[in-house]
Amino acid sequence: MKLVLPNFSLKEKAMEFVDEFYACGSEINGSGGLDRFLRNSTYEEWLNKIAADMDVANIPAARVPAMTYFAVREEDDRIVGMINLRLAANDFIRKEGGHIGYCVRPSERRRGYATEMLKAALKAYDTLNFNEVILTCDWDNVASAGVIKKCGGELTDTFYSETFKTDIQRYVIKR
Repeated sequence: MKLVLPNFSLKEKAMEFVDEFYACGSEINGSGGLDRFLRNSTYEEWLNKIAADMDVANIPAARVPAMTYFAVREEDDRIVGMINLRLAANDFIRKEGGHIGYCVRPSERRRGYATEMLKAALKAYDTLNFNEVILTCDWDNVASAGVIKKCGGELTDTFYSETFKTDIQRYVIKR
C-alpha cells in the first residue's frame, strides 16, 4: 500500500470508493470532505480544496493546513482508504478533531490497512518534529481505538462532543 496525493486520474476510483461507503451505510472520515464535495459540487472542486488545504501561507484563521492522501493498494491500484493529516493544532484539533482522520473502505477492513496508514502518517509527523500526535475516535469505534493503541496511542480522556453528538475517546501518541 502507498499513500498517493489525490489527482484527476483517480477520479473514477475515488467516486467508486465513496459509493461503497454509501452502499454500506458507513461513515466516511479523514477524506478531506470528498463525500460532501461529490454530493454538492465536483471532484475537481474538491481537488482545488485539497490544494488550498496545503497552502500554509493562506489558510483561513479558523482552519489548519492539512494534507489528504488516498491509500492505494499497489497490486491493483485500488483505493483502500483515505487519511487526512492536520499539520497544526487549534483548540478544536486538540480537543475533538485530532491531528489525523482516516477511513478504510468497508470491503477492505480488517486487513491491516488502517494500521499501515497510521504508521505512515506518524512517520510524516516525525519529519515535522511533532512531540505528540492527537487522535480521536467515537467511543464505540472499537476497530479505530485498536489501531490507535497498536500504534502507541494512550487514552487521555473520554467525553461527550456537542459537535459530533457522540462520546469521543482522545488518544495521544508520543513521538
